[in-house]
Amino acid sequence: MMKIGMIGAAMAAMGFGAGLAVAQGAAPTTMRTPQFANAEVRVWKSLIMPGNPLPLHRHDHPRVIVALKGGTMHILEETGPAPDKSDIAVWEAGKAYWLPANPKTLHQDINIGKEPIEVMVVELQKAW
Repeated sequence: MMKIGMIGAAMAAMGFGAGLAVAQGAAPTTMRTPQFANAEVRVWKSLIMPGNPLPLHRHDHPRVIVALKGGTMHILEETGPAPDKSDIAVWEAGKAYWLPANPKTLHQDINIGKEPIEVMVVELQKAW
């Protein structure tokens, strides 16, 4: 019994309970839901609703994104559009994408489509 309680507490601390509101009938909202973490990787699921972007953030480590439900994302850097690269990403469901680290700039992911985008993110925590 004690072991189950500790697991439940750990899951709540990691944010696994965040998805319960959606399961119980509340309107879905943009969110990140932690899935797994250790010294080598950190994994989370992101749900990005149209017109409800993720807050400004950065990525200190490279990552792989697996599109569970694809769509078109506008990646908007805090300083504005980057002149040397596209700020639009089209993710197709069932495909994986490599994204390098970008520790120097904050950005916001904005779903510019009409349907939710859902991705699994696998972020490497150390150099291989």
